[in-house]
Amino acid sequence: MEIRSSTVLPAVREDIELHTSDGLTLVGELALPPEGAPAATLICLHPLPTAEGMMDSHVLRKAANRLPALAGVAVLRFNTRGTASARGRSEGSFADGEGERFDVAAALEYAEFHDLPNPWLLGWSFGTELALKWGHDPLVHGAILLSPPLSRATDADLDAWAEFGRPLVALVPEFDDYLRPEEARRRFARVPQAEVVGVDNAKHLWVGEPYVRIVLDEVVKRVNPSAHPLPTEA
Repeated sequence: MEIRSSTVLPAVREDIELHTSDGLTLVGELALPPEGAPAATLICLHPLPTAEGMMDSHVLRKAANRLPALAGVAVLRFNTRGTASARGRSEGSFADGEGERFDVAAALEYAEFHDLPNPWLLGWSFGTELALKWGHDPLVHGAILLSPPLSRATDADLDAWAEFGRPLVALVPEFDDYLRPEEARRRFARVPQAEVVGVDNAKHLWVGEPYVRIVLDEVVKRVNPSAHPLPTEA
């Protein structure tokens, strides 16, 4: 069976709740490999909720639909404060990337409490800002950034990640609306361990199955290299 945009492969899926230190309940889902322990864990940080970003934004949904089965990777998705999807609405309201620090912390605490191995942050657009600003946790093995705008996240945040020392990979579309590969390489140069991967012909929203496959392949190459490259059939 060819893997298509709508393909949903087997996984152990569970609706979860995250509890923030400032008293909010966030809704989410954990998808585990159908057999055996996961090799790594992706903690997904979604695009801007005021522009319809949510845990079901298509690249993150497709990661959860495919990677547990294809790569033995656990995928944890959740709605940040005030964000709604088919899973439900998380409590609270959008905090422009500041209050969401507690949301990131709650996801990491969940991963630690449930012994989810080798957590990596997978941020997309607004989610990359959360990763850069609030992802410096000893539990985090690294971060993969999709379409980073580097607007809320400043050079000071990049310097903090440089000091943190964990891997940082930025996948930057050739025709991104906010930050394109040449400028991204200049901005990320202050992080010695950062890698910028320019993706030809791609745009900010990664629309189209070929671009989704590129993203998921690059993700798996970092978090579970033994499963790379991903198959196109299942």
